[in-house]
Order: sequence, then structure tokens, then C-alpha cells
Amino acid sequence: MKIYTRKGDSGETSLLYGVRVPKDDPRCEAYGAVDEAVSALGVAYAAATKARTREVLRKVEQELFVVGSELATPPEHYAQSQQRGWVVTEAMVGALEQAIDELEPQVEMPTAFIAPGTSASSAALDLARAVLRRAERRLVTLHRQGGTKNPALLKYLNRLNDLVYMLARFEEDPQRRIYI
Repeated sequence: MKIYTRKGDSGETSLLYGVRVPKDDPRCEAYGAVDEAVSALGVAYAAATKARTREVLRKVEQELFVVGSELATPPEHYAQSQQRGWVVTEAMVGALEQAIDELEPQVEMPTAFIAPGTSASSAALDLARAVLRRAERRLVTLHRQGGTKNPALLKYLNRLNDLVYMLARFEEDPQRRIYI
């Protein structure tokens, strides 16, 4: 099997279930930003110095494939994806909140804005968080246009941003912070 199919040469791509859309469709923008976030989190995983950070990131990377799958599903096929378990759930949101609550007592929270870069791992996490914020903005656009049916999807990306921020603070040395 060849890596190229030539099916996208005209500027279209296939969603799940074979529906064709332009590559700049808001749905493609949203799942494309999530795909970028997975890659950024992979860099953060590779740079992480703490086992707990790597454990959380690996789970989140797997869950972001569920997010991407849901976003790549046309609305008329949402029920099929839901039956297969390819959608974000409130339990997934709750697990993110639980991870944040677990980390919070272990982190000295900044007292002002800080510049990223006190360590390679925290900088990678801060970059991943910025990419996730873009994915969240793309999701909001899609949602406002009626392209999503699942309110847990918005909650998930919002809470994930909070978790990645917390992981960045968990990975850094508070003594090396540069306050702005």
C-alpha cells in the first residue's frame, strides 16, 4: 500500500464514514489542531522528567484520538460513533479534574505571569497547552456552527488545558521561574 492516494489533490479529504469535505472545513480545522496537540504532547512526553507526567500524558494522548475521531465524524453519523465508544464522556472530563486535584497540592503556583522555559519539559508542556488552546478555539467555532452535539467535548478540551498547565508547573523548578 502506498502512502499517497492522490484523493486529496483537489483540496478535499474524507471524514469518517466516507463523507468528503474541503480540507479547510471547520471540522478539519478542529481535528487538525487536535492532531497538532497530540504531537506537541508527544514532545512533552519525551522531555518529561517525572513518571507521573509521562503517565498522564500517555493517557491524554490516547484520549485525544477519541476527540479527533469524534471531530472527524459527520453529525449524521454521531450515533454510530457513540455506540462504538468513539466520543468524549463526562467520565473523561472527571478524570482530568481528578488528575488536576491530585497535582495541585504538589505544585507551587506562580504569583504572576511567568515566561516559559525554566526546563525543557515545562517549556514543551507550555507549548502543547498553547496548541491545545488553538484546538479549543477551532472546536468553539465548529460548535457555534452546529457541528458538534456533545457538550462534554468542549469541557474536555478546556479541562485538558488546565491539566497541561498544571503539569508544566509540576515539571518546573519554581526557583528558576522568570516572572513577567
